[in-house]
Amino acid sequence: QVQMVESGGGSVQAGGGLVLSCAASGVTVSSAQTAWFRQAPGKGREWVASIDTKTYYPEGRPIYSDSVKGRFAFSLDSAKNTVYLQMNSLKPEDTGIYYCVAFIERTWVGWGQGTQVTVSS
Repeated sequence: QVQMVESGGGSVQAGGGLVLSCAASGVTVSSAQTAWFRQAPGKGREWVASIDTKTYYPEGRPIYSDSVKGRFAFSLDSAKNTVYLQMNSLKPEDTGIYYCVAFIERTWVGWGQGTQVTVSS
């Protein structure tokens, strides 16, 4: 069973930064496709970034949504089986619950509680 446990969220002012962590079990992040999604209040889930170390080992060729490109960075630590999302220059529209998931058998799995990010102006 895949489990992804997010942490590192918090409240920051616009322009600040946070680093989100996601500890994985049931999947090896260094040989899988993983992603970050977010959900803003009253909105649906939005894809934020993906990394595919299964296809593009070891760098994973991270890709980002246009809304975060140049501000967020996706990385992983294979020894800790953990993925990270470095978020810089945060904006109020980045507010939401952030989830990390893995792509297994053609679907994103491991949806957990997520971690709340709140950016104030």
